[in-house]
Amino acid sequence: MTNPLPTADATRIERTYAASPETIWDLWTTAEGIGRWWAPDGFRTDVTALDLRPGGELVYDMTTVAPEMIAFIESVGMPLVTQARKTFTEIDRPHRLSYLSLIDFVPGHEPYQHLTVVDLAPDGEGTKVTMTVDPLHDAEWTERLIAGRTNELENLARLIEAGDPA
Repeated sequence: MTNPLPTADATRIERTYAASPETIWDLWTTAEGIGRWWAPDGFRTDVTALDLRPGGELVYDMTTVAPEMIAFIESVGMPLVTQARKTFTEIDRPHRLSYLSLIDFVPGHEPYQHLTVVDLAPDGEGTKVTMTVDPLHDAEWTERLIAGRTNELENLARLIEAGDPA
């Protein structure tokens, strides 16, 4: 499988965490780890399949659980539970993880693939995480994506700061 590169208009989100690259990697690449922080606020993630290799898939259900998010999701005509699929394009433990997400949940829009690249680099006694995400099909959905990914990284920070990343 070839490793696609982010587009020129990709967005980079950077955070530094007080945890080793190996710890961050495990939280990002195991069903248990993903279930603990991946979902944006107001949602829950339940991993149903994980095949961590180039060409392998991550499949999970994203369930809307917060009342205000349920109201929003219903107002835009989306289901409260969606199954998400990501196909891994690059696995370089514990430095880089790349995947294509199937964007098939947007009402009135044909499904398409979306690239995310996650780089982990030692930074002092912690790890610098750089998430590079291609834009979605329009500015509004790209803003939603960036807000969601930023929230996910904040959730990861809270998990690590609580001292229970394992």
